[in-house]
Amino acid sequence: MTMAAEMEVCLRLPTRVLYQGKARKLFAVAENGAFGMLPNHIDFVTSLVPSVLILTLEHGSEQIFGIDEGILVKKGHQVDIAIRRGVLGEDLDSLQDCVRRNFIEVDEDERVARSALSRLEAGMVRRFADLQRPKP
Repeated sequence: MTMAAEMEVCLRLPTRVLYQGKARKLFAVAENGAFGMLPNHIDFVTSLVPSVLILTLEHGSEQIFGIDEGILVKKGHQVDIAIRRGVLGEDLDSLQDCVRRNFIEVDEDERVARSALSRLEAGMVRRFADLQRPKP
């Protein structure tokens, strides 16, 4: 493997690519703590926790992402990150608002949907139980 000044990073959501491009540094948080990565870092795989992911781009600017749980795979100079949910922020303050809007509101919608699904399942179980009872 050759020494590189940059790595190719691809940040994927289940339905689309959130970011794809070159980066000089990466900062993320795994289950066992925060870590930084440079292009010539050893290859590895780790699971990420909900946190802030920061990429330092080729020209020195930073991209800040709020991410949900996911997996990071580094092989050679390629870093693939698959996350459940993620948003790009302008700065930490706007990122917090964006995460609140996108993650917390979605969590509430998911809770309501799960509750409705549970009621449907309970109704189906009752109906099946009624079908199995002998008719008088």
